[in-house]
Amino acid sequence: MARIRKAIPNGAAASEEIVWHIALYIRLSKDDGNDESLSVTNQKKILTEYVAHFFQGNYEIADYYVDDGRTGTDYDRPDFQRMIHDVECSAVNCVICKNLARAFRNYADQGYFLETFFPLHGIRFITLGDPKIDTYLNPEAISGMEVPINGLMNDRFAYATSSSVRRTFDTKRRAGEFIGAFAPYGYAKHPENKNALVIDEDAAQVVRDIFQWFVYGDGTSNEALSKEGIARKLNALAVPNPTRYKAQKGMKYQNPRAKENDGLWTGTSVARLLKNKVYIGTMVQGRQRVISYKVHDMVNTPEAEWYQVAHTHEPIISPELYALAQTLHARDTRAAPQRGENHLFSGFLFCADCGKAMTRRASKGIVYYNCSTYKRKSRELCTKHTIRLDKMTQAVLLVIQTYIALTPSLAELTAQLRQAGPQAKPTRLARLLRQREAELAKTQNMLTALYPDWKNGDITHAQYRELKEKFEQQAEGLRDAVRHIEAELALAEQTHTPGHPYLQAFLAHRNIPELSQGILAELVAGIFVHAHGEITIQFTFADPFSRPEEHPEG
Repeated sequence: MARIRKAIPNGAAASEEIVWHIALYIRLSKDDGNDESLSVTNQKKILTEYVAHFFQGNYEIADYYVDDGRTGTDYDRPDFQRMIHDVECSAVNCVICKNLARAFRNYADQGYFLETFFPLHGIRFITLGDPKIDTYLNPEAISGMEVPINGLMNDRFAYATSSSVRRTFDTKRRAGEFIGAFAPYGYAKHPENKNALVIDEDAAQVVRDIFQWFVYGDGTSNEALSKEGIARKLNALAVPNPTRYKAQKGMKYQNPRAKENDGLWTGTSVARLLKNKVYIGTMVQGRQRVISYKVHDMVNTPEAEWYQVAHTHEPIISPELYALAQTLHARDTRAAPQRGENHLFSGFLFCADCGKAMTRRASKGIVYYNCSTYKRKSRELCTKHTIRLDKMTQAVLLVIQTYIALTPSLAELTAQLRQAGPQAKPTRLARLLRQREAELAKTQNMLTALYPDWKNGDITHAQYRELKEKFEQQAEGLRDAVRHIEAELALAEQTHTPGHPYLQAFLAHRNIPELSQGILAELVAGIFVHAHGEITIQFTFADPFSRPEEHPEG
């Protein structure tokens, strides 16, 4: 910016040699509300007019530094940090702001900058409002009582405002009102009430699929999918993860790692979703809190301090299905490497003597289980406790079928629980297929248009090669997604009748034809293998043989 020369009062002739490179600093906080006098536009106007008509000395404006919507209780603000960098690089030697509160609402920060940092770098600091400060023309100003008292008042104001806001938020949390900036995945903010949630059907169906696959599987086998297997399946279908989904919806969603997010699901993101009670209609808030009104780092809070209010919004998942997912999640259900499914008895099988989990091994095409203490730690502390998977599966299934046949009330309960896991709707898959086919067509059109753009000189050859490779990769990924969705659609159309496929068989035969992890989670607390291959099954319901009076025939 062009240099401006201004007249200097008598007695300050030495300042003729100084050129002030001015930083005009502006800050507006959310706590300032709609106060027009504090708006960015008004602050900029006031500062500009002051420099043009009242600033004493030769100057040029280095830049405007604006932090809009930022608190003044710390100095970790983007443009304040940029201004500090310019000070350290000697691009700025004068800072002007409307008043002390615009620069600082933290008493300790104010003292550090006014008494240490600015003097160390030879910075002239000016405020226009009370107390008026010009550390060059009146260096004693910051040594009096008015500046520190004003700083302390600004600090206390920030504390009072923060406490008031926190009390308001806590009141809303206790009432079950949603106060987050973005609704949880699967929901959207109510169009007429930002503190209420409504179901976002597109994302909600993905949530239903995740719970269904984790508890019952996807219908391709009798084994449930692992969290990593679910993530791989969603990625194969080109379903965007929650962060990417929000971006595609036009939301300005931000988190510290948003730029690193590649739009793909992970086992961790699936696990986080599976544990969220919001999907059964319970509002859960307050999982994290800021350390203080001055230190804005987030820390996790104990679950006992969370705000949990039931029945605040329409659930996506039934409480029964959610409970089954938590049962499986709490067990040791790790899948084998590169395996998308959990082993059928993973987390259910224990040694009857030492109580430790059984370990799985395969030999000549036959799968066995052995006591993990014997196998991995010491052959002196326990014995082998060998049992074959196929024989154990037959035995467990037979016992469960017998128990169900002898317990009509249990059969009814199990039939009801089957209804907790709805199948993915073919209509939803068909819509997803149309979306991916449209994206593929768009990508192929862009790929086709690249060559004429290069020949016409609109892009360079290097740009052509780079874009061509990028679009070809996108097209191949979309073609894979289309193939996976078509396979899913074919499977869904074959099995799509009301309820889960196990429910169909149950209603037809009044029993369970095969085992799954979902069935085990509903009915079995643990399976204990004895030294000679016998097993003891501990059920989650009463034993009809030991207490027949509770399960009368008829």
